[in-house]
Amino acid sequence: MPELPEVETVRRDLDAVLTGRTITEVILGRMRTIRRHDDPEQFTTGLRGAHIVATRRRGKYLMIDFQQGENAGVLVVHLRMSGQLLHALTPDDPLLAHTHVRLQLADGTEVRFVDPRTFGEMFLTSPACSELDHVGPDALDPLVTAKVFVDGARGRSVSLKGFLLDQGVVAGVGSIYADEICFRAGLRPSRSVSRISGPQFKRVHTMMVEVLEAAIEARGSTLGDGQYVDMVGRAGTFALEHRVHARAGLGCVACGSIIRRGIVAQRSAYWCPTCQR
Repeated sequence: MPELPEVETVRRDLDAVLTGRTITEVILGRMRTIRRHDDPEQFTTGLRGAHIVATRRRGKYLMIDFQQGENAGVLVVHLRMSGQLLHALTPDDPLLAHTHVRLQLADGTEVRFVDPRTFGEMFLTSPACSELDHVGPDALDPLVTAKVFVDGARGRSVSLKGFLLDQGVVAGVGSIYADEICFRAGLRPSRSVSRISGPQFKRVHTMMVEVLEAAIEARGSTLGDGQYVDMVGRAGTFALEHRVHARAGLGCVACGSIIRRGIVAQRSAYWCPTCQR
């Protein structure tokens, strides 16, 4: 599943492709992608002629601000498990299987939403974007500090990995980066947040920022399934820097101990039994 670094990579690509341009036509494939709209015409009419003003991101959600005449709106995109946004240089470029939405631009190019598993979605909303009120602050928001973690963990006994995955606390961290953050913080993903001190949470926060920023620099993590790619189909390279995620049975890069795998917060989790306590 694309997490914050992958979504931010796509956002930056989108910003270069979309901002300042106009959507001239919307072509729909499978309706499940726009399932929040009862009438497909609401979606297509709502975007046709829209001028793109800016792109934003909140956690794993992409938000594309547009102006259509006197009306302002937001196109929200969630890639979920297997969604991809690809840039086609002409409408005649070969269509990949599972292409569900095509946004044709005035410059003759297209932005295409491809999603084999169809869990991803696109929907239109108002600038207030109340549909995302349940989403916590972005993990890379400068206002997010270790205190946000300390306050969010107070009175809870959830695992550290489960806590990091809670999008209501901070948004953007998923299973891959939770494992990597826990390793770099020296804490097991199964450790209860009730047993984590303030200084330890400060290290968790520091490692979260460090890991996410390094992953953005590497344009995200493309795993063995190859599902995540940027808008021109390039893989991200941060998987080459993973220290524990998906490395069960291999030696720890720090101490040589065998990396273990288990289930934490109903997700696969990877950790070093020596480096993490």
